[in-house]
Amino acid sequence: MTTQSTLLTATDRAYGALLGLAIGDALGMPTQSMSQEAIAHRYGLLTGFVDATHDQPIAPGMPAGSVTDDTEQAILVGELLLSGGGHIEAGRFAAALLEWEQSMIERGSRDLLGPSTKASLNALQAGQSIDEAGRYGTTNGAAMRISPVGIMYSRGPELMSAVVEACQVTHNTGLGISAAAAVAAGVSAGIDGAEVPEALDAAIDAALAGQVLGHWVAGASVARRYLGLRPLARSLGDAEFSDFLYEVVGTSVQSQESVVSALLIIDRYQDAPFNGLCVAASLGGDTDTIAAIAGAVLGACSGSTAFPESVHDGLISANPELNLRLLSHRLLELRR
Repeated sequence: MTTQSTLLTATDRAYGALLGLAIGDALGMPTQSMSQEAIAHRYGLLTGFVDATHDQPIAPGMPAGSVTDDTEQAILVGELLLSGGGHIEAGRFAAALLEWEQSMIERGSRDLLGPSTKASLNALQAGQSIDEAGRYGTTNGAAMRISPVGIMYSRGPELMSAVVEACQVTHNTGLGISAAAAVAAGVSAGIDGAEVPEALDAAIDAALAGQVLGHWVAGASVARRYLGLRPLARSLGDAEFSDFLYEVVGTSVQSQESVVSALLIIDRYQDAPFNGLCVAASLGGDTDTIAAIAGAVLGACSGSTAFPESVHDGLISANPELNLRLLSHRLLELRR
């Protein structure tokens, strides 16, 4: 029996990955760094794009549908992959990230480099080596921008090598690499035709492989936390599930919290991707990144039509400079 999933083309899946990332990012833009209680009081459960209020801690006053650092840095990674023939040279990556932050400052944005990325770039500027600069990076910055690697590379050693390259400057730790590897492998599996269960299996395999790479840091395994928490998460009702992510799994910028929460959302909302992104954006904490990661994998598995046409149109209207379709096509042309 032919399913709708198998009829999707790799081209649409690749576009779906970047589109899902951007939609999740934009949904979480007005709620990022807010508490679950504050979000519930101000918005209730999000059902679409909304404007950020002027007291939003990261994106004050940004219009509905605007993307943030998750999408912009993913595009940056994609462009570096293309210009580097599938490789990301560490020095160019560091320079590009600093240039991106300066552009954000000039735009008056408070959405700047994350803690691990900022610390590593400061270390580089102070004279530390590339290998040492990212030795304490454990947050989700590498995972949020890794999806283009999953589009360009099929699963296997080359994918893992590309993930390590993308993590080396800022997140050169078992935690940072495993989180990024999970997202990249999940996206890559989706583009190869996998449905969500298989994509999640690929994500966990890659996370387990990645956790022994880079520098060791204390912290729970992304893969083991997901596998251990999944049975309980599946047993909960929708409201209980959201509370479980917020109170037990965690929604902070730490990889073993936010990336695990994103994986659990992917598992639960595989048949309703947009609803899952709305839940992610309503959680509290690092909402834009959790929703962006979930959107990338769900979009890769379900294609661009998983997201309502009106939402797609709203995203493009709010961000006319985005050309995610062209970027996904160029990355897919070089898929290896």
